Amino acid sequence: MRWALIRVSLAVTVMVVLAFAVPLGLVVRELARDRAFADAERRAAQIRPALAITTDRAQLERAVASSQAGGEGRLAIHVPAGTDGTGARETYRIGRGRAASRDVETARGGRSAVAPVPGGYVLLQPTALAAGEFAVVEVYVPHEAVGAGVTASWLILAGVGLGLVVGAVAVADRLGTRLVRPAERLAEAAGALGEGRLEVRVREDGPAELRAAAASFNAMADKIVRLLESERELAADLSHRLRTPLTVLRLNAASLGDGPAAEQTRSAVAQLEREVDQLIRTARERGERQARPAPGCDACEVIRDRMAFWSALAEDEGRTVRLAGAAATARVPVPRPELVAALDALLGNVFRHTPEGTAFAVDVHHGEDAVIVLVSDAGPGIADPGAALRRGHGAGGPGSTGLGLDIVRRVAESTGGDIRIGRSVLGGTEVRVWLALAGGGSRRSARRRRRGRGAPRRGTPGLSAASGPS
Repeated sequence: MRWALIRVSLAVTVMVVLAFAVPLGLVVRELARDRAFADAERRAAQIRPALAITTDRAQLERAVASSQAGGEGRLAIHVPAGTDGTGARETYRIGRGRAASRDVETARGGRSAVAPVPGGYVLLQPTALAAGEFAVVEVYVPHEAVGAGVTASWLILAGVGLGLVVGAVAVADRLGTRLVRPAERLAEAAGALGEGRLEVRVREDGPAELRAAAASFNAMADKIVRLLESERELAADLSHRLRTPLTVLRLNAASLGDGPAAEQTRSAVAQLEREVDQLIRTARERGERQARPAPGCDACEVIRDRMAFWSALAEDEGRTVRLAGAAATARVPVPRPELVAALDALLGNVFRHTPEGTAFAVDVHHGEDAVIVLVSDAGPGIADPGAALRRGHGAGGPGSTGLGLDIVRRVAESTGGDIRIGRSVLGGTEVRVWLALAGGGSRRSARRRRRGRGAPRRGTPGLSAASGPS
């Protein structure tokens, strides 16, 4: 679905860009052409006053040489000089002419013309003389002038079009991700439910249709749990009801006396009683497992509770405390007592291994596959983060057992997460605890991270020496 949306968005955007960019490019080219010939007409108009005053060749040569176009060799004047003995008109030319004779004769009839020449075009502008004839002013316009700015404009249009295409693809990708991720979570939950994990539920987010599907899935899972509970209760009830007729059968079998048939009957009744007892025990055990709540707690609620506990000591020691990101709800697959012990170990390390008055902070970050808890302080830091994470290696002074961070590590790894030690923005130690939520992907990534934990994390070299945490 995601790639389908991207392809559709790409195709539509490309068509729209072409529909607008191609006509705009042609308009830009025509505007540049019109601008070039309008400039040529302006230059031709500069020589008209001289033609209106005189047709003297010397004076006209000075006028042409003094103009900008004449100085660049782009202006010429074709002036009539009367007729020869056969009656044909004669002309003389001032400046460098490029136009063909037939084009000049056409323009002498009183109509402006544009004619192609090698390297560009010439504008032929007729100008009336006092004798009732026309002189032709020729202005040369090279191809560079006709196409001035066209290439740059086309590049800008191409850049704008490319930006629109990239933006449309990015928007389509985000939209596709927003649609696909809830669907993937729903599919994963359906697979987990099919494997027998009856506690799995789906977060109800995304588009309205997927939210409705998630709500229906959760309702279906709840109904399946209730149906299984009813079946187990019915099996237990039926098994229990069988005890009375079994008791009667056992008493009757006891009165049969001796003999092979009597012994076989009593043996069959005893076996039936054992099977009924086994059914009752099995039903009760499954019911207890189903009724037992899944381990987990609200990490934010636990963090708020422990921060309230440690804040009193922080106030006595003059420490500045900051808590961020713990206002929402973040359920993690960790029993509350274990998470309390891990948080107390982290916060206890701050008080035990930093001087009084040292500030510290706790930040909670919510992700799609994990909850990250950052405990940072402004203390001296940890000299050997790797040793601090090894069980029993963090002896940091009186009262330190070297087990505190190991407890935190085991809590994090029980969810598929991990723990890292680095340099905090406050200048001291930052302990990052990654509590992975349900899902194999986060666990696999956590295992990859743990494999590379032996080396110090990039970006956290130079941790200052201090006694290790407990």
